[in-house]
Amino acid sequence: MNELDVVGVRVEMPSNQPIVLLREVGGDRYLPIWIGPGEATAIAFAQQGMAPARPLTHDLFKDVLEALGQELTEVRITDLREGVFYAELVFASGVEVSARPSDAIALALRTGTPIYGSDGVLDDAGIAIPDEQEDEVEKFREFLDQISPEDFGTNSQ
Repeated sequence: MNELDVVGVRVEMPSNQPIVLLREVGGDRYLPIWIGPGEATAIAFAQQGMAPARPLTHDLFKDVLEALGQELTEVRITDLREGVFYAELVFASGVEVSARPSDAIALALRTGTPIYGSDGVLDDAGIAIPDEQEDEVEKFREFLDQISPEDFGTNSQ
């Protein structure tokens, strides 16, 4: 497993599809995951430290975990099958729960939980962007110019 940071959420044009971009900590690979608009908003709110007047689903889940005394220790992006990413929530008790990566990321940002990506997922879907001189925004723009959702379909080899 490789630790990942959330670079940000953007909308891929012309399809208007939101994408969350994760960066490998200590590496040069980026992991793009196409997500829904609700999850994109939840991730962006968490990154910007915005708190809505009423809790969003991910805020509610965080509050429930705290009320029950449960600690989320890791979020793992574990698999990519037929263009669909899979994730797990790992709790201090040892319990693991399957989740959509977008929901897991939104929750991780709210709880300060580290996010990890499996070697297989990063090998299959990670994009190496080695030029460390560019700032994050420029890397992300370049990245979006080079890919499309079809780039993450199933591997026919």
